[in-house]
Amino acid sequence: MPLSEALHSPSRVPHGAVPPLLELRNISKTFPGVKALSNVQLTVYAGEVHALMGENGAGKSTLMKILSGAYIADDGGECRIASQPVVIDGPAAARAHGVAVIYQELSLAPNLSVAENIYLGRHLHRHGMVDRAEMSRACEATLARLGADFTPDTPVRALSIAQRQLVEIARAVHFETRILVMDEPTTPLSTRETDRLFALIRQLRAEGMAIIYISHRMAEIDELADRVTVLRDGCFVGTLERETLTQAALVKMMVGRDLSGFYTKTHGEVEPGEIMLSVRNMSDGRRVRECSFDLRAGEVLGLAGLVGAGRTELARLIFGADVRSNGAVFVAGAPLAITSPRQAIDAGIAYLTEDRKLQGLFLDQSVHENINLIVAARDALRGGRLNRGSGRRRTAEAIRSLGIRVAHAQVNVGSLSGGNQQKVMLSRLLETKPRVLILDEPTRGVDIGAKAEIYRLINELARSGVAVLLISSELPEVVGLCDRVLVMREGELVGEVPASADAGATQERIIALATGADGQSPGPAAVLH
Repeated sequence: MPLSEALHSPSRVPHGAVPPLLELRNISKTFPGVKALSNVQLTVYAGEVHALMGENGAGKSTLMKILSGAYIADDGGECRIASQPVVIDGPAAARAHGVAVIYQELSLAPNLSVAENIYLGRHLHRHGMVDRAEMSRACEATLARLGADFTPDTPVRALSIAQRQLVEIARAVHFETRILVMDEPTTPLSTRETDRLFALIRQLRAEGMAIIYISHRMAEIDELADRVTVLRDGCFVGTLERETLTQAALVKMMVGRDLSGFYTKTHGEVEPGEIMLSVRNMSDGRRVRECSFDLRAGEVLGLAGLVGAGRTELARLIFGADVRSNGAVFVAGAPLAITSPRQAIDAGIAYLTEDRKLQGLFLDQSVHENINLIVAARDALRGGRLNRGSGRRRTAEAIRSLGIRVAHAQVNVGSLSGGNQQKVMLSRLLETKPRVLILDEPTRGVDIGAKAEIYRLINELARSGVAVLLISSELPEVVGLCDRVLVMREGELVGEVPASADAGATQERIIALATGADGQSPGPAAVLH
């Protein structure tokens, strides 16, 4: 099916008379001291997109690792493929039964060609040598079928993230995968790349592939899923059919409680105070051009725009993480010569990076060490010795107040779920007692329950007088949390959208500004009324 047709093809919801392609029955998994899964069920049909949802730590990844052969399930469970009981005791067995998994961290070798990556571990040989020419020829039809804009001989290192993801899909298609697992596949993609991925997913579904789709994004589930299975605390909660699929029902199944007040912001509830942050003519000579705005104490100011618009770059310039070519920053009216993050922190500015794993956390260090990293010197004892008692109390209070789910404070941060990692990073920043808090994609890769807790924290910080600059690609989040929204396009602030009770209209205004559909050329920001 051509991509143009797949983009609008209807769902193929399975009928009860058709036997399922995959059945996981009473699957359990026990690690030392932890029951990760307990009698979990999953039934997936050919030709459907079956979403698997649950909070971080619910057991989704463990279940998929059992399906992929990375883990061995406890005795007592059963896996059936095409109505036949099978034993998946390793990745090779999973591949032999037509199971493939595309993880968030793509498993490609960048120094090899596309064809070599598709055949990775199964290289063709001729006269005892790897037959690269035959592998390249054999991949051409698969890449053409998927609409790839690169050749089998292209080095993977030369491809974009979206193109690399397509190589993973091509590998699954080439070896006639019947069950494809996709774990948060849109996280690194732009809107246009996401649309293309969705078209591919619909194409594969129409061709009869069973796709297990893991995502925290409700909009994606609503757009793609034929059915949804929910896990909570390692247990099977239930499966929703397409006709009964609502956000309220999903959230309640995932967190065990009603989150009808998901966005709890009441616009106008807190009257913003004095101007706490002023940015004037901020530029870096490349991605950011002459940006100016004010942010008041107690205000949550949104910064919206398409991927590549310059939002993160602007935040990093304000924080001193990157070198600016022009511009000035004022905190509470005082000019600041910020040339490093340390100076920004000392001035009362804290910045939550969008990339917690590479730029925000020390994954091989403990929760305690990460929380105390910035402020340990502040309460050091005489002679520069660490005040270990103060650090322990600080860590315990952070774990309690932010609801960080952790066995003990010495657990490595790298072993925590995404939501708990985000809370650890937030707690570290809050220990600096910031007057201005810049949050860059604070809920990316975070489950629904953790999102609600982060939203509550943002509102509490604003009520306490902290000035919050919120960067997010999720428009409902921006509109639901912010008092007003600045919109960036092509490195410039092109407009301001005030908070409105009509969230739909506000989102339309933001999109119009971000895409240029408003008819304005980039230039000084205009306030929309």
